Amino acid sequence: MLRSVDFHGLRAVEFSKGDYTALVIPEIGANLVRLCHTGLGAEILRTPAADEIETFRRRPQVFGMPLLFPPNRIADGRYEFDGRTYRFPITIEKEHNYHHGILKSQPFAVSKAWETDEETLVECRYYSNAGNDAVFRDFPHEFKCKLIYRLTPRGMEVEAMFANRSRLPMPVGAGFHTPMRIPFAGGAAEDYVMRAAVGEEIELDARKLPTGRRLPLSERFARLRGEGLQVTGCEPIEAAFTVRGIEVDGREFRGALVENRRSGARTFFEADGQTTSWTLWNNGGEVPYCCPEPQSWTTNAPNAADPAAEGFRSVAPGDKWSMRFRLYAQ
Repeated sequence: MLRSVDFHGLRAVEFSKGDYTALVIPEIGANLVRLCHTGLGAEILRTPAADEIETFRRRPQVFGMPLLFPPNRIADGRYEFDGRTYRFPITIEKEHNYHHGILKSQPFAVSKAWETDEETLVECRYYSNAGNDAVFRDFPHEFKCKLIYRLTPRGMEVEAMFANRSRLPMPVGAGFHTPMRIPFAGGAAEDYVMRAAVGEEIELDARKLPTGRRLPLSERFARLRGEGLQVTGCEPIEAAFTVRGIEVDGREFRGALVENRRSGARTFFEADGQTTSWTLWNNGGEVPYCCPEPQSWTTNAPNAADPAAEGFRSVAPGDKWSMRFRLYAQ
């Protein structure tokens, strides 16, 4: 099934394959606001309700799977690259930081949509250029961004692709601010734990910026690699980590999963090798979601002592770069 629908006053694309149903809102960042495994009754992502649409418009980062470009924070809203200074508006006054970028709120256009026996595909595109001032005024590169959603009976595959259409090397850093729904299929917060492929903790200062130090996992966060950690109905979490795979079902897993300890049902968010760090955030701990945020570069990487070591990269004129993810339940 593939169709255009009205979602509480917003145009949406609804599609399904196998036991999965998905919903994308092209006009607000091409956000994948719903992914449900109907057989398990598992809502994998936090979906805005009718009375939350205005909140979704203002803060799309707390629903679905919004794209962050760049991910997380840029100290003082500026950095230098290739002899140029990039300046962004301060969006967190108390920290004097820029955060989360603007693509999460921009209107994308549906460029492809089809259904075959094997998959249902929806592709959305955004072009930044001098005539589209929302992004270009702060990031003066012409580029194309594509978000490609492939839904199969095995779950959702997501690709975020950036193509440099400018004449200069273009910095590229991206991530997703993904509120995984907890509980996802009934029960209480204490019935659920999260596991994640975290390595070391990235020490953060009072401005939520990396200090440059890597710390061994605390006893609390070490549970993310083992038996799992309760991440909702608990104390606040806002922490950053390097990536190191964990073993799940006898294989290496790079991602985060949420497990209902009573039923054994699990939801998965799997990242490819382009993800170099995680931020884990539960918005105070008393909300029904927690965000494992995969990032292609460490927070504030362009201003680090060694940006390349923190995942900072650029794309040459005419070239492209992408990162991929999988979401599924079982």
